[in-house]
Amino acid sequence: MKVLLYRQARLACFAVAACLLISGPVTAQDQTQGQSSANPTAILHTSRGDIRLELFADRSPLSVENFIRYAEDGYYDGTIFHRVISHFMIQGGGFTEELEKKPTREPITNEANNGVSNQRGTIAMARTNDPHSATSQFFINVQDNINLNHVAKSDSRSWGYTAFGQVTEGMDVVDDIRFAQTSNRQGMGDVPNITIVIKSVEIIQPQ
Repeated sequence: MKVLLYRQARLACFAVAACLLISGPVTAQDQTQGQSSANPTAILHTSRGDIRLELFADRSPLSVENFIRYAEDGYYDGTIFHRVISHFMIQGGGFTEELEKKPTREPITNEANNGVSNQRGTIAMARTNDPHSATSQFFINVQDNINLNHVAKSDSRSWGYTAFGQVTEGMDVVDDIRFAQTSNRQGMGDVPNITIVIKSVEIIQPQ
């Protein structure tokens, strides 16, 4: 009888452990689960290698449409990752190699309340203190930055930053970029000492 109870107890422990593993914390990669297979893909061809992303058109239609339009217009060609912070994110899409800011189209509406968390590997829209000021610039989260998530529509910080896609290949490239040596240049901080260029952005629409 004691042996049977012992075996039953061990089975119960294994069952609980299995449940904990299955229902563990949601990761950034898990956010792609349930996403539409009709979502477009973007490939950032950079001087450090390619970064492939799924763009969540089903969750952030305005942000994705905006990003694709800039990409297909060739706007990102020759821009750089101008702000790199190893414990935070890598930001690009607005400056030339000479650190000249490129003109942009009108800003878009903030979609940070789309339910997508700013977790490691997500791409999000950069903006000013105005929640609805995002234009061309974007950043890739190199760690979980849930403090950037939408909380409320009451103020700028609470509005959050729109995460509109997820790196599916090339996080090794992202991590290579994040650890680049940086300095202050032309009044800007956290600029990589060796320029990291976005050669082009390729958009692949679903079949």
